[in-house]
Amino acid sequence: MNHQKVLVLDFGGQYNQLIARRVREQGVFCDLKPSEMTLEEIKEYNPIGIIFTGGPNSVYDEGSPKIDKRVFELGIPVLGLCYGCQLIAYTLGGAVSHVTTSEYGKTETFYEKSPLLKDVPEKAVCWMSHTDAVTVLPEGFKKLAHTENCPYAAFGDESRKIYGIQFHPEVNHTQYGSQMLKNFLYEVCGAAGDWTMSNFVANQITALRNKIGDKKVLCAMSGGVDSAVAAVLIHKAVGDNLTCVFVDHGLLRKYEADEVMSVFKDGLKMNLIKADAGEIFIKKLKGKKDPEKKRKIIGKQFIRTFEKEAKKIGKVDFLVQGTIYPDVIESGKDKSAVIKSHHNVGGLPSVVNFEEIIEPLRDLFKDEVRKVGFELGLPKSVVMRQPFPGPGLAIRIMGAVTKEKLETLRDSDYILREEIAKAGLDEKIWQYFTVITNSKTVGVQGDFRTYENVIAIRAVTSVDAMTADWARIPDGVLEVISSRITNEVKHANRIVYDITSKPPATIEWE
Repeated sequence: MNHQKVLVLDFGGQYNQLIARRVREQGVFCDLKPSEMTLEEIKEYNPIGIIFTGGPNSVYDEGSPKIDKRVFELGIPVLGLCYGCQLIAYTLGGAVSHVTTSEYGKTETFYEKSPLLKDVPEKAVCWMSHTDAVTVLPEGFKKLAHTENCPYAAFGDESRKIYGIQFHPEVNHTQYGSQMLKNFLYEVCGAAGDWTMSNFVANQITALRNKIGDKKVLCAMSGGVDSAVAAVLIHKAVGDNLTCVFVDHGLLRKYEADEVMSVFKDGLKMNLIKADAGEIFIKKLKGKKDPEKKRKIIGKQFIRTFEKEAKKIGKVDFLVQGTIYPDVIESGKDKSAVIKSHHNVGGLPSVVNFEEIIEPLRDLFKDEVRKVGFELGLPKSVVMRQPFPGPGLAIRIMGAVTKEKLETLRDSDYILREEIAKAGLDEKIWQYFTVITNSKTVGVQGDFRTYENVIAIRAVTSVDAMTADWARIPDGVLEVISSRITNEVKHANRIVYDITSKPPATIEWE
């Protein structure tokens, strides 16, 4: 696709994915790439700007990530954040030192006049998180901001368009942080703001039509928003050459298989085939406790099921999946660390019986996928459907998956969803579900001792699934949910509520 690009080089900081999101929000496409990119690879990427992320290292540590000094000679604007800021100073001849007073959290900051700080007041609060700081600026740079303990909270060489910011403009706690990023993109890099979902849809349909031609396509339909949007996008490109296959792997929520068929086959009139494969999935998972193994088993069996269905249809050349950018990042994009293998990325077998796997949403965050869904005319009930992982309930059961545990999980999850909807919270909470843990506790039910696995409730608010906060469900609603589950669901005697955000946790438990 022909649009401007910003390159975000990943130095291992906790907010790196958020930086990419913030750039996209400004209407500019960006990609998060490993800091080890070579100079030639950077040239080939041809960005209008480069952002160095934060990271946990000190620039003086042995083995800490560095950057080729020639990057600064390319004439491409550069913005360094936190570690990236220190790296600019260190590489270009300044000095970085371990500070006597570290800064963490909200910090009052004083700003100078600069293109980077256009429309930013002289004083505002930023979000600091550092133990090292720049103490001597490289030649040609000037101070643009300071705090009580940090003399160079921001600096820049405006002639070369190289800037450093010690704090984190990408987090909401930094006042005017979005404005600073916007200034870098538009005032410094000269961005046109050509990354829109309407442009994405038009370009993608054309690209897909040119790629696929009159060949046959099979789409992996899970019923979630990602696969639904991918399917409609492909259908716009190739029409009746698309067949969607919905695999009921026996790991779905209560009544979900019927709902999927009703919405997509009857409502949206898609060519949708249902493959009942629950027995074989559960058989393959028998006794498997490791979450990574479970994901890979499910990913492999998904492909084998699609291959089987494709043979019934006739020659199928392409397989379409609803893989999105967070899936790619968390599964280990390029040299990034693997957080967990998604069944449709890291869980894929090495050999698949298709000419190619097409992932039209691979570069999009979840909120961008939803925007594409609306651009394509999908109903709100589909576009705003609660996210559900491809491996389904298998990763919401700690340890081995059994039919008994699946029944308990389905029933408890159904009650949770029912009560959340009754309370009017279903559109306010990003994702909510129950988890069967591996911890058993004693209970008393009907004068009898019980010994069952603890059931956890997980509910989070988010925009893009890259970061998430635990949802503040009212006590009264939680009380009703807990009471109903322990009274109505077999093998349920204790309910706990997960109040962990992402990071440090992931949304799913496995």
